[in-house]
Amino acid sequence: MQSIHDDRILGSSDFVSRLLHEAGGRDKETLRLSLHVRDLDSLMKQIVKREGLEEKELRATTRKAASVGARRLFCQLALKKLNYQGAEVARYLGLSTSAVNRNANAKELPEIKHYL
Repeated sequence: MQSIHDDRILGSSDFVSRLLHEAGGRDKETLRLSLHVRDLDSLMKQIVKREGLEEKELRATTRKAASVGARRLFCQLALKKLNYQGAEVARYLGLSTSAVNRNANAKELPEIKHYL
């Protein structure tokens, strides 16, 4: 059996192989999404259209369920899939960085799969 290794990762061949495979899957998701979304404006337009909201509802600090879910979705896609920084997304949405990071790190929404 061939031993798989990467000098940046400590662990057995099986562990390194699994880790590299998982990372490759995330890279593919990011690439697929980035082909359709060029910037935060594009992401905003896609989400408000699909979720049936207006842009101002997504940017507002309202606690309506639809707005809260769409904001969380926006933050998760922007930070976790498109690799934006929390501070940049916070400035874009007019929210605090901690609010954006909390949304991004919350339980992943199932609606994310519609955007990947």
